[in-house]
Amino acid sequence: MMDRLVLLPVFAFGAIIGSFLNVCIVRLPHDRSVVRPRSHCPRCQTMIAWYDNVPLLSYVLLGGCCRACRTRISPLYPAVEALTGALAVALWIRLGPTLAFAGYLAFAAALVTITFIDLDHRIIPDVISLPGIALGLLLSFVSPLVRPFDALLGAVAGGGFLLLVAGLYQFVRGHEGMGGGDVKLLAMIGAFLGWQSLFVTVMVASIVGSIIGIALMLYQRADSKLAIPFGPFLACGALVHLFFGDRIIAFYFGT
Repeated sequence: MMDRLVLLPVFAFGAIIGSFLNVCIVRLPHDRSVVRPRSHCPRCQTMIAWYDNVPLLSYVLLGGCCRACRTRISPLYPAVEALTGALAVALWIRLGPTLAFAGYLAFAAALVTITFIDLDHRIIPDVISLPGIALGLLLSFVSPLVRPFDALLGAVAGGGFLLLVAGLYQFVRGHEGMGGGDVKLLAMIGAFLGWQSLFVTVMVASIVGSIIGIALMLYQRADSKLAIPFGPFLACGALVHLFFGDRIIAFYFGT
């Protein structure tokens, strides 16, 4: 019972981080500061009071609307907070109160931010992926999940693999099919999870991306040139490997 009670503040801590991620998701694509000005309603510009900015709870108490002008607040805000809180709990269960927990929570937060930015703007900000590569390499010295050499090889192999795929696609099809942001994202994933993670990450990303891509083409009656961001699928694959990768690899290779 005591162990379960500890998960409540862990979830709350993750939800607070998720609240900050919402600011990053809105402002980073426009090169705006994530610190100033304070959070405010995009319609009436009223500054949001601290008691109206409590993750999840404020959204429920306000009925999903701005207190001042009653403009509807996107449900994506509490969704990001709840998702980040859940990831914090999952990482705590796996890693406990360690420095690795803090590092991989930062990794998960980066993946959440990248996912929603890429879905909305079709970009993956370098301000997230490039420092993420460096953080992943540093974390490997204290991580129980990856060794420093595996992290370095993962960063090089991850970025190099997608760079090769992007080059071949452009050579065959005559136009760009994958942006440089995806290359840097997979390099960051490799740095945090090691080169062994690339198999599961790319496999899951390809399967999920193909299913959703085909469904969207059928729904929109589009052809194979329909542009779909790949970053969210890479992020999904990375999280799948983070929590289930060892079992997937053992099952796939029958070991």
